[in-house]
Amino acid sequence: SLSLMQMAKISSALYEYQVNKKLFYVSILTSPTTGGVTASFGMLGDIIIAEPNATIAFAGK
Repeated sequence: SLSLMQMAKISSALYEYQVNKKLFYVSILTSPTTGGVTASFGMLGDIIIAEPNATIAFAGK
């Protein structure tokens, strides 16, 4: 429950960072990146970088 609220807070702060401060966000994903991280701040980057052959998924493996 607490971790879900933290993801919402991070996503909100990231929106503030990107829109109001006119800065871009680079998201670097390593294997495995799954679940809530992917759904929240993992895919919000202006530029998304992942390591080769990484497992990137929303619902797990």
